[in-house]
Amino acid sequence: MRSMSEYAELLRGAELRVTRPRVAVLEAVRARPHADTETIFGAVRTELEGVSRQTVYDVLNALTAVGLVRRIQPPGSVARYESRVGDNHHHVICRSCGVIADVDCAVGEVPCLTASDDHGFLVEEAEVIYWGLCPDCVSSTVRQPHP
Repeated sequence: MRSMSEYAELLRGAELRVTRPRVAVLEAVRARPHADTETIFGAVRTELEGVSRQTVYDVLNALTAVGLVRRIQPPGSVARYESRVGDNHHHVICRSCGVIADVDCAVGEVPCLTASDDHGFLVEEAEVIYWGLCPDCVSSTVRQPHP
């Protein structure tokens, strides 16, 4: 767990003013990888009772804009946030329960950033999502008799 001074250093390094809501949101995102906005809001609200939903949205947007937080939005899902940034990792998502886990690039140094045809784009990031069933859902499916 990071200390208040470490969060303050991150914010100052990103040229953001250090505020209690920003520190609380950073802490909530770090403690709850892949959490949605409502979950983050609830966590921040337990620390800062008077914080508004709009403040949490604004802080998430500011932290995302400066790269302290990454926003992902898998198809069919609400936006989710994580503090693992800057490494171009990917995600595996359970089709049944929606749990999300981080996945490092499969081979070599970010091969997914070398598009077969980049159409002249300077590719900076690739978003790869693996879909399947998590171990818990697989084992519950195996236990369920099929009619």
